[in-house]
Amino acid sequence: MRSLDSLIEGYRRFLDTRYPGQAELYRRLGETGQSPKVMVIGCSDSRVDPASIFDAAPGELFVVRNVANLVPPYEPHGDYHGTSAALEYAVTVLEVDHVLVMGHAQCGGVAAFINGLHEQTHDHDFIHKWISILNPARADALRRAGRETPEDLQRLVEYAAVRQSLENLTTFPFVRERVTAGTLTLHGAHFGIANGELVALNSGSGEFEKVT
Repeated sequence: MRSLDSLIEGYRRFLDTRYPGQAELYRRLGETGQSPKVMVIGCSDSRVDPASIFDAAPGELFVVRNVANLVPPYEPHGDYHGTSAALEYAVTVLEVDHVLVMGHAQCGGVAAFINGLHEQTHDHDFIHKWISILNPARADALRRAGRETPEDLQRLVEYAAVRQSLENLTTFPFVRERVTAGTLTLHGAHFGIANGELVALNSGSGEFEKVT
């Protein structure tokens, strides 16, 4: 387990080895600000870092991470909406060209949903409410699962989480307007932690296909 001291040691290695080669890039980003073209909505899982998976340089990706890489539907009331706020900033201020929702294998949030945590009203103040965003996708995932194994059901619900988030994205007026105008494209993907396999959602067939 990494302690604070090990994090500081990691920073020192970064400063000695990686930063010198990117010092000019960091200086320019610090002076001119950011202008990423891609927003990634990913899971908070410590094993799935979008910048590492896509080998992205500083300033290339605008990333928001939450439990199970979910996008809530458009609900502009007075509550706090971290993911919705990040989405609004990325689309209307940074004017990104692409929004990618990336799920992953062995997702703990999806496992909790399958095990019924979304129905609980005790022990957890926030998680059960958050993963209930997946409720509309449950029937579709179970239909696709058929007689599949629990592992297959887990994967299919992970896929469903990506599809549901993409559907919820289109409930945001500023997203829908730009998608219709052709200035914003939405994408879905799923990363396999153990094998490094990335599959992308084919918008035509609605199925996930291996990226080669």
